[in-house]
Amino acid sequence: MDFKKISTFMSEISDKDKRFLALAKMNGYFPEMSDEEYLCKKYLARMGKPLDLDNPQTFTEKLQWLKIYDRNPLYTTYVDKYEVKRAVADIIGDDHVLPALGVWDSVEQIDFDSLPQQFVLKCTHNSGGFVICTDKTSFDIKDAKEKLRKWLSKNYYYGSREWPYKNVKPRILAEPYISTLGKPNSIEYKLTCCNGIVKNITVCTGIAHVEFSKRHNDNYDRNLNHLSWWAYYENSGMDFTFPEQIDQIIEFAERLSAGIPQVRVDFYLHDGVVYFGEMTFFTWGGFIEFNPPEQDLIMGEWIKLPQKDK
Repeated sequence: MDFKKISTFMSEISDKDKRFLALAKMNGYFPEMSDEEYLCKKYLARMGKPLDLDNPQTFTEKLQWLKIYDRNPLYTTYVDKYEVKRAVADIIGDDHVLPALGVWDSVEQIDFDSLPQQFVLKCTHNSGGFVICTDKTSFDIKDAKEKLRKWLSKNYYYGSREWPYKNVKPRILAEPYISTLGKPNSIEYKLTCCNGIVKNITVCTGIAHVEFSKRHNDNYDRNLNHLSWWAYYENSGMDFTFPEQIDQIIEFAERLSAGIPQVRVDFYLHDGVVYFGEMTFFTWGGFIEFNPPEQDLIMGEWIKLPQKDK
């Protein structure tokens, strides 16, 4: 008998906020519930305070507001991992966008024979849904198909009501394998932009989507001054020397984010070339536990909310 699991279960069913989060996962994130009601309930459960949609002040509150009231259809293109390639290439050039090796509607359609010895398969409609092949001769195709099939069956929008994902067509995208990524010393640059101005640069060191102890995030302002705040991944405590391409990275981020109230634009370097990674409208789903907590209000002041989209 696993007493730890029993204790966790009892804690969840006795606490109404934990119970809501647990039930949300079990029944598909309450698909019948309106975005506003769902986000108010989840914000209270995750952040420990009510969500103020009438007069939002903090960064996390304003991200929830933008989910409901800022629905530019262009955002759906920007979160689609296949469609975004052409949109971004039109702004910063093909040389800075990783090419697609193929795109398919189902796992049965994947043409493995056409793929090189190393590649990455990812879903176009979610975040974190990918499998990596570093050697096709030993690649477990059956396991990869099972993972991809499972991801394709889920609408990523429902978890945190990130509406740009709602109408993205679920597909499988193949991309070249990038040897400089997925390593303990890999570096990504994630630039938080508000109305086309870079406000924060997060230098991420380590493997993406790993436990907090195995990755570091260091934050800098637009002038490359180190900032002490952090969220989930702690600062590395080391001095970071920015590459000479940082000015180009900032320029690209500001061109891509022009006219958007808030978006995070990600890049990485490979063989000295700046490559676009992705655009994220709601970092951590908009549920960010800042350290110190005051950073939530500081960053909230960066966002000038647009008029409500009817």
